[in-house]
Amino acid sequence: MDNWSPAHLPDLSGRTVVVTGGNAGLGYFACEQLAAAGASVVMASRNGQKAAAAIAAIRSRVPDADIQSQELDLARLDSVRRAVEVLSSRGPLDALLANAGVVGATGRQHTADGFELQFGTNHLGHFALTAGLLPALTAARGRVVHLGSISHRWVRLNTDDLMPAKYNNPRSYATSKLAVMTFGFELAARLHLLGSPVQSIVAHPGLALDLLTPHRPGIGVDNTPPAVRRRMLAPISHGKDTGAWPLVRAVGDPGVDNGTYCGPSGWFQLRGHPTSVPAHPHARERNTASRLIDASEQLTGVRLEL
Repeated sequence: MDNWSPAHLPDLSGRTVVVTGGNAGLGYFACEQLAAAGASVVMASRNGQKAAAAIAAIRSRVPDADIQSQELDLARLDSVRRAVEVLSSRGPLDALLANAGVVGATGRQHTADGFELQFGTNHLGHFALTAGLLPALTAARGRVVHLGSISHRWVRLNTDDLMPAKYNNPRSYATSKLAVMTFGFELAARLHLLGSPVQSIVAHPGLALDLLTPHRPGIGVDNTPPAVRRRMLAPISHGKDTGAWPLVRAVGDPGVDNGTYCGPSGWFQLRGHPTSVPAHPHARERNTASRLIDASEQLTGVRLEL
């Protein structure tokens, strides 16, 4: 479907979706759109106050929204373990939208477990969360949606040195996102080979900017730059609300297949309606993916048991 929007979602009533980082940005709008389609949304966030404000904003637009929060700090593996225990106790899980992440850390920073912050949060935290929730996802024949990025095109994974001592902020971010995508595609391949009912899908938002994002009360978004700047950027970008569409389609559209890369259909995948788009071939290189998973298991102490 060339003109897909959240209006095309099926009725998601009775389906439980966990969204990491759901209190702001892409995650917030994904929660809002999924709740509007009837899903039972669990907003996983490290800040309870911000999550409460985001839930209030969603309920101001979707009064009957079935939404609650779950404490989760992906930069702390002990927090990930606790979240897995609580979320698994809920029963079958229909989808995990692994959206949260760190973008543009100022200087080299570290997670509580000593990992470089962007790689440790964006990939390792989600790796441990996904591995822990696979039994609950299997019980519901669910799916995992991993948040990719067009930046994956410009880096390669060195699985012997995933977090180099020589720090480069953009490269570290792009590496973390390539790791997320490589894991997502390899997980899809392994699930298929094993005949698992779980699906693994990668989605990316294109160029989604705060300055083109509609206001929501209590949600910190800087969308007040000069109108001329917005007009200049609008042809090649969109807001976080529209940027969430590929993520939401990957979560809720039954026509999206296992292993799909879902992103904007327009020029350079920067904006447009969500559809299946090509990823760079190195993101699907399976030998690298196997080494990445081995390294991720060793670093986190979490086994990916399928």
